[in-house]
Amino acid sequence: MIVEDGSAVPKVKVDGVEIEVPQGATVLQACELAGKEIPRFCYHERLSIAGNCRMCLVEVKPGPPKPQASCALPAADNQEIFTTTPMVKAAREGVMEFLLINHPLDCPICDQGGECDLQDQAMAYGRGHSRFEENKRAVTEKYMGPIIKTVMTRCIQCTRCVRFAEEVAGIEDIGAIGRGEDMQITTYLERAYKSELSGNVIDLCPVGALTSRPYAFEARPWELTKTLTIDVMDAVGTNIRLDSRGRQVLRALPRVNDDVNEEWATDKTRHAVDGLVRRRLDQPYIRKDGKLVAATWDEAFAKIAEVGKSAAGSVAAIHGDLVDCETLFAAKMLLKSMGSSLLEGRQTGMAYDTSSLAAVNFNTTIAGAEEADAILLVGTDLRWEASLVNTRIRKAIKKGAKVFAIGPETDLTYKVEWLGDDLALLGKLPKAVKDAFKDAARPMVIVGGAALKGGHGAALKLAKTFKLVRALEDGRVWNGFNVVHMGAARMGGLMLGYAQKGGIADVIAAAPKLVFFLGADETDFSAFDKSFKVFIGHHGDRGAHHADVVLPGASYAEKSGTWVNLEGRVQRGERAVFPPGDARDDWTILRALSEVMGHTLPFDTIEELRADMGDDVPALATEGLKAFEWNPPALDDKGEGRIESYPIKDFYLTNAICRASPTMQRCSAELLHGEEFAEAAE
Repeated sequence: MIVEDGSAVPKVKVDGVEIEVPQGATVLQACELAGKEIPRFCYHERLSIAGNCRMCLVEVKPGPPKPQASCALPAADNQEIFTTTPMVKAAREGVMEFLLINHPLDCPICDQGGECDLQDQAMAYGRGHSRFEENKRAVTEKYMGPIIKTVMTRCIQCTRCVRFAEEVAGIEDIGAIGRGEDMQITTYLERAYKSELSGNVIDLCPVGALTSRPYAFEARPWELTKTLTIDVMDAVGTNIRLDSRGRQVLRALPRVNDDVNEEWATDKTRHAVDGLVRRRLDQPYIRKDGKLVAATWDEAFAKIAEVGKSAAGSVAAIHGDLVDCETLFAAKMLLKSMGSSLLEGRQTGMAYDTSSLAAVNFNTTIAGAEEADAILLVGTDLRWEASLVNTRIRKAIKKGAKVFAIGPETDLTYKVEWLGDDLALLGKLPKAVKDAFKDAARPMVIVGGAALKGGHGAALKLAKTFKLVRALEDGRVWNGFNVVHMGAARMGGLMLGYAQKGGIADVIAAAPKLVFFLGADETDFSAFDKSFKVFIGHHGDRGAHHADVVLPGASYAEKSGTWVNLEGRVQRGERAVFPPGDARDDWTILRALSEVMGHTLPFDTIEELRADMGDDVPALATEGLKAFEWNPPALDDKGEGRIESYPIKDFYLTNAICRASPTMQRCSAELLHGEEFAEAAE
């Protein structure tokens, strides 16, 4: 068969079955296409080929009369591949026997037990006994920081962690020292591995050499209930699985979604879950004589209804970064029934035009960013604001993309040409930038939170100047204008109308008598001193400290919810555990409160609420990527002001759950602020 570019598609036989394989595929990939399982330790689909574990041996004809490593052998036309011959079976048994020679065989105390590649493949492809009688090798433990626990005697030197650090994370601190039997995997000078993606090496490790330090000795995989949901630590919308036992979430693991997070997750996504059981709000509170006093639901509702009656429509709602769309819609309907439309979600004071959702969306899509060939970053520290978008930019650079940036210089893990920190540069870009964008087939501009206030209009002008919206040769439409949001609730809030023209300043100017803070912990509460503040949330953080009434809600792990990520992808997560004490799902709190206030909301179940929400905003009715019509507003096209710093000051402590997490606190103290922690002897 001949493909469009004129090259022939290789045809191979795998155990007698003829199949066609893509040009450039390896023998291992050909076997998988044929439905054959090939054991492997060093090979990984998203990493470069190392070919050093030799577990993936197969017999290939024509070729030398010996087994060959299928991961590093290109598939060629008229090849015959055999995966089950006596030669292959004996070779794999021999490799496994060598791997187990120095392995400590400490499965009963190894955290990888039950989900270990070495266990599984030793059962499937091993001999069942060893002929080795010498002393086993032992390796001293290495310190890799607060996330990664090491037992390096178990290491089989597959180098997956080394390749991930170099190719995906971009922090090349993990490597190999020594040779032969003395080879060891370690970090540079055995210091902590300082990457916001470091936890992924735990998933990549096929044995128990690298395991999760916070999760150590907590549970076995078969004890855990597994729930598929969506991460809310940033706006990427990472697909995750929450593993829980009883009423506690013990760990979060990424799920494969090639369009969003591939199979990676940030350390915040993985390890902030221990904050879900600390500093929790588990009963209502009312402020009396300056102090919050425990109350019943009836007392709290009665107090709010009393204020609501006298407020007579002077009411507002401000949402935080972690809130689900169901809660936002219920609050919107309650305010509408009270005669108010004072809704805002940009709690830190940002104000930008939201009349066109396409003008505040990541239009290229997360996966599409890999295809860009000229990229301009404006006021964004992508490494902290959207770590898994940053990994896509790294991929684009490997394909030849040039990256320019406006903002304070920071380490993004790849080569960037920094232009300065003045937003006025948007109107007078250097010739090198103009030439790169003029010649680019897929140009891309990414605007971050530090530039949205002063540079939104000027950045939008670049969309016209550089024709960022264009038709590609394959018929697709390329939209290279992108905005990076940092809150998981931001896009959903904007779609539901949580945006005043002047931002939160308009809400403050209206001086509402009653304000609902929906998980909003980052607001300047001093601006609402004269308002009656009702906080609906799950942690006793800043919002609860300033509230007049506190109503305990549910975290993302304790409710079914809808979130929209920064590219406009609608995703739904499921409940993993139940909220503590008297805490309830946020939307049910608003539904019960509406009845007491005399403005009963027209839904009793989450299905009814979602149906009404879909009628109000059709894009929220179904899951999937939503395309917003490109009709950017005509804004002031002069970039104004200098970008002095980026919005995220501490990657590990960006929300209430993180601030309650001992693991995140330690990561912040050690990795960002240089504190040293003494290691206990084991």
